[in-house]
Amino acid sequence: MTGLADAGGVQRLASAEAARQTYLVPETCTCGAELPPDARFCHKCGNPQREEISVEQPSPVTPAPPAPPPWAVAPSFHNPVAVRVGLFVASIATFLCLALPFGLVIWLPAAGFISVYLFSRRTGQSLSVRNGARMGWIAGILSFLIITVLFTVIAVALANRPGGLPEFIREQLSARSIPSQELEKAIEMLANPVDQAMVYLFFLLFWFTVILVFCTAGGALGAKVLDKD
Repeated sequence: MTGLADAGGVQRLASAEAARQTYLVPETCTCGAELPPDARFCHKCGNPQREEISVEQPSPVTPAPPAPPPWAVAPSFHNPVAVRVGLFVASIATFLCLALPFGLVIWLPAAGFISVYLFSRRTGQSLSVRNGARMGWIAGILSFLIITVLFTVIAVALANRPGGLPEFIREQLSARSIPSQELEKAIEMLANPVDQAMVYLFFLLFWFTVILVFCTAGGALGAKVLDKD
């Protein structure tokens, strides 16, 4: 039994040695030149002496470019910096328009201009004329919303006072020496709730148009001027 085991072991060693020998370099090349041990190529004719096992290298994975930070995108209501700047400028512009209404042709374009300036300072971006107009438009929309809320609160307060809105209008127009005939026509018109609603809508439409036009123009002008700097 021991002899059989030894014979089996010798046979396995011989098979392994034969398998290894298949990878050995031949002693001579086909051109007749003697080859050194483990030669990959013939030094005389350059003929390869053994097959190279090539391992495929995985192609490198290119990482996706990182998403730009929120403030790096164009001004919009999805941009937190644009919204904060627009709200800040709109609050100041609204206060100035209510305190000095005759200067709204200055305050509103200035709001658009300053909103572009502040946005560029905080983000380091140089806005195009189109994006500057969008920044001014954002400031204008926010300014209109503030004015709408304030005007609605004032209208509700006047409706709850003695005499309501018509009496308030009578006091205001009488102080400006309006002829009594025209004064009575205005009071009669405002006594109708439907007419009051029409006046309210006309007021909002007027402010919406004026604010957006001036703020958008100021933003476009600001982008053009600041881009030259």
